[in-house]
Amino acid sequence: MDIPLIDYPTGATVATDLVNTSPTVRTDGDGLPTPESLTEFLAEHGLRLDAVTDLAPTAEDLFQVHLLRREVRGILETETEDQAIAGAHVLTRRAALAPALRRDVEDRWQWHVPTAPGAPLADELAALVGVGLLGVVRVLGHGRFRACEASGCRGVFADTSRAGRRRYCMPERCGNRVNVANHRARQQVRSVVR
Repeated sequence: MDIPLIDYPTGATVATDLVNTSPTVRTDGDGLPTPESLTEFLAEHGLRLDAVTDLAPTAEDLFQVHLLRREVRGILETETEDQAIAGAHVLTRRAALAPALRRDVEDRWQWHVPTAPGAPLADELAALVGVGLLGVVRVLGHGRFRACEASGCRGVFADTSRAGRRRYCMPERCGNRVNVANHRARQQVRSVVR
C-alpha cells in the first residue's frame, strides 16, 4: 500500500469509522462481527490493502483489527498532543517504511509512505490510520480529536471538516437522534402552550 501524506483525511476518517464500529459505541452490537463485514468496511472506504489483494480477510485478521480499534480509540482519547503523536508513531511503525518522494498524476512531487511487502492487514491499516492521525495533529491540531456530543454516546472522532465544528461521531446516526429528540421536545412544548 502506498499512503500519500496529503491525503491524511482518509486515514483520519478510517480511524473514526473503525473506532465507531465497536460495540462500546454501537447499540446494535459490533459493526465488524465477521471477516466479510471487514471486507465491506475496507471496500466502503476504497481501501486496497496489499495484504488482501488476492485473499479475503480471515478471522485472525478480524481479531487483529479489533485490537487495532482499541489502540486507535486510545489515541483519539489522549489528553495531550505529545501522547497522540507518540501513539500515532507506534501505529505507523507497524508496517510503514521510510517516506518516499514521488511524482503524482499531475507530475508534482508528493510525499508517500509505502508499507512493507507482506505486512498483515491490521498493520497496513494501522500505518494508514497512524499517518492520518499525524496529519490531523500537524495540520488541524490535537483539539480535533473529540468525543461525541450525543447524550449517552461513547463515540470519538477526528474532525477533519473545514470549519472544525463537527459534533457527532456518526452524524447520520447520533446527529439524527439528537435532531429527532429536539424536534419532539419542541412539539411537546407547542402542544402544552396551545
